[in-house]
Amino acid sequence: MKAHDGMYIDGEWRPAAGADTIAVVNPADEQVIALVPAGTIEDVDAAVRAARAAFPAWAATPPAERAARLAALRDVLVARKDEIAGTVTAELGSPLKFSQAVHVGAPIAVAGSYADLAASYAFEEKVGNSTVYLEPVGVVGAITPWNYPLHQIVAKVAPALAAGCTVVLKPAEDTPLTAQIFAEAVHEAGVPAGVFNLVTGLGPVAGQALAEHEGVDLVSFTGSTAVGRQIGATAGAAVKKVALELGGKSANVILPSADLAKAVNVGVANVMSNSGQTCSAWTRMLVHEAQYDEAVALAADAAAKYGERIGPVVNAKQRERVVGYIEKGVSEGARLVAGGPEAPRKEGYFVSPTVFADVTPEMAIAQEEIFGPVLSIIRYEDEADALRIANGTVYGLAGAVWAGDETEAVAFARRLETGQVDINGGRFNPRAPFGGYKQSGVGRELGSHGLSEYLQTKSLQF
Repeated sequence: MKAHDGMYIDGEWRPAAGADTIAVVNPADEQVIALVPAGTIEDVDAAVRAARAAFPAWAATPPAERAARLAALRDVLVARKDEIAGTVTAELGSPLKFSQAVHVGAPIAVAGSYADLAASYAFEEKVGNSTVYLEPVGVVGAITPWNYPLHQIVAKVAPALAAGCTVVLKPAEDTPLTAQIFAEAVHEAGVPAGVFNLVTGLGPVAGQALAEHEGVDLVSFTGSTAVGRQIGATAGAAVKKVALELGGKSANVILPSADLAKAVNVGVANVMSNSGQTCSAWTRMLVHEAQYDEAVALAADAAAKYGERIGPVVNAKQRERVVGYIEKGVSEGARLVAGGPEAPRKEGYFVSPTVFADVTPEMAIAQEEIFGPVLSIIRYEDEADALRIANGTVYGLAGAVWAGDETEAVAFARRLETGQVDINGGRFNPRAPFGGYKQSGVGRELGSHGLSEYLQTKSLQF
């Protein structure tokens, strides 16, 4: 697979400062498909300097023109959607149909939403005898994960550009090819040189250098809570703004009045989607004790249908991690009703779709983010018990509530300590804010709330 052997800096592909490379591996067959440069501190510095130099002119560009560049970017992504989907499938292992619908379809919608928003957003307002201006923060260091490689890039870069910021992107080392195509798309869309820059590399080297760089005004990171803490501490030392979208252990609360079969089937599909590699996945299914056995049987049947339908996890380390949690669940006394630790295929980093019953809230598989196709089903006695269990983790990213009456579901959802809740299977909304409570992060992505993360406020009094 074709890959650039340099970095996209100041509107052109430049040779990397160092000679080290990163092997990109297809997780479905464990074959190396490309090599990309491993960025150095020197590469990051060059990218930040380019972004710094480009910032004044881009910040002064009328919002309508920034909107036009974003619309052009969206159009390029649409034109190259099949190529991008194939690339995501090759480096992430996602089934092609899922790559086309979700990995490419969702970010195209997000890019379009920011093209619209940039043209209509109120960047200034009158407040009494003051005029309040919302101005771009400056240079953004964007550090993105591998699980939704294009979506996570667009969710950071599009609002940053809409706000008038310039960007240096450090994508995950497992999925850099999608990021390189995105850089090509930015170039083709006519975004001025230096406004967007790309440095591929390892997190402890390129990622850390970007977070620490004095020329970066805001660090936007999506990934593990552990790394998020480190980035937050680094940014805090420099009094630098951060946006952190971190881990999750979301609850899928099925109230007794719900359509049980639908709630269970959709819940299982949510967990198995993207091979469980979704931070907002509803990995804890909470069911009333009177319906528990029926729900377990439904979930086991549903999970069995995903055996040949989900892709592998991203790499060998991730497979080892997920299998380790499955083994831990068994050792803790949870009951396997589907899947298990055995590898379903001889090659590739595949994990069997797994469902645990008889899970108690204090078990590791009910408290810690597994990031694989593993569902824990927990029984509750009444609504108060369900709420206690649902809120009983350090995370608060997403969740779901099912009930026969929407008012009942909303009343319960309002008491959940989490940033986003789907009611009776509510659809994804690219304009709705996404982000977490507690240790699931700081700040929001998507829509106007996502744009505001990249703005700072100035008031003039008359």
